[in-house]
Amino acid sequence: MMAAPLLEVKDLAVSYGGIAAVKGIALEAGAGQVVSLIGANGAGKTTTLRALSGLLKARAGSMRFEGAEILNAPAHRIARLGIAHVPEGRQVFADMTVAENLRMGAYLTHDAGEIAQRRERVLARFPRLSERLDQLAGLMSGGEQQMLAMGRALMARPKLLLLDEPSMGLAPLFVEEIFRIIAELKREGQAILLVEQNASAALDISDYAYVLENGQIRLSGPAAEIARNPEVAAAYLGSG
Repeated sequence: MMAAPLLEVKDLAVSYGGIAAVKGIALEAGAGQVVSLIGANGAGKTTTLRALSGLLKARAGSMRFEGAEILNAPAHRIARLGIAHVPEGRQVFADMTVAENLRMGAYLTHDAGEIAQRRERVLARFPRLSERLDQLAGLMSGGEQQMLAMGRALMARPKLLLLDEPSMGLAPLFVEEIFRIIAELKREGQAILLVEQNASAALDISDYAYVLENGQIRLSGPAAEIARNPEVAAAYLGSG
């Protein structure tokens, strides 16, 4: 796929108890690329992201980030290396304000000036958040919480952003806004590994894509080619 991938995963296997959720998959993501994982519910997409960010232990395999092995490294070490995870369901700190949530995203940084600059960039990208800095995150709409979750992750200035179902449960206007922001991040060179139920929108914005079925990668290739595949179209794109 590429000469020197930012992320290189080989033979990754993850189990829940005795159930194999991810069965020896391989994938890559390059600097400045958007790579999407598409598939039905239960295919192993979220499990893959959780293993990549250190939230789940893998049973076997290799995960290399900038050439360094990170398989089963502690989540805090993976975050320090430059991987930020926006989980499914947003998971903002509901009892903290928007400002406090954003500050938590920069917890690895102690330079007040740098934190202020990062916050300024995030608020310029998500103007809604600047209007709600003192509001409790739990009182915001789902779309606003998704923006906050993404903004919190961007406060870490990640080299790789893991986005898990960013449009799930959102009103159409918020879905449009979220994908506009993902496109903007891509133009700025942000590497993104995207799990998204809206396969058509994900493929439209991605450079490369993997199709997961039952914990295995069934297809992979340039996103435009995957979108034209008749089986993918019939299964995930509402056509065929």
